[in-house]
Amino acid sequence: MEKMKILLVDDEERLLSTTKKLFEKLGIEARTATSGADALEVLKTYEAHVIFLDIKMPGMDGMETLQHIKKEYPLSEVIILTGHATMETAVEGLKLGALDYLIKPVSMKDFLSKAEEAFEKVTLQKQKIHSARMAESAGQGELR
Repeated sequence: MEKMKILLVDDEERLLSTTKKLFEKLGIEARTATSGADALEVLKTYEAHVIFLDIKMPGMDGMETLQHIKKEYPLSEVIILTGHATMETAVEGLKLGALDYLIKPVSMKDFLSKAEEAFEKVTLQKQKIHSARMAESAGQGELR
């Protein structure tokens, strides 16, 4: 079974390093990025299953980053992090494809719970794609 891979995106470096260490202690691979642009660079070479994405960041904000991620990496699940929770932000993020959102400060229990939920969804999606491809190749074999 594939091991969960997480990307944490936030401009608060202390939050990133602490959370990354806690995930790694649990045996979960984690990478970090301090901006939306950095996150997109990391994703070019790192297949993150779950992305925790801060909304308020300098430069490219979380909503713009979310749009790029869902367009370029549709199987990755995004969970919005916000210290400024408003229903408008949450609804907009969900409309853009985020799985859910968490309000800062976030406990490790909440991080882990959302990560497991998102990873389960990614795993099921990948299994469906694999099954569909297998069925398609089996069907093509019968046509010959």
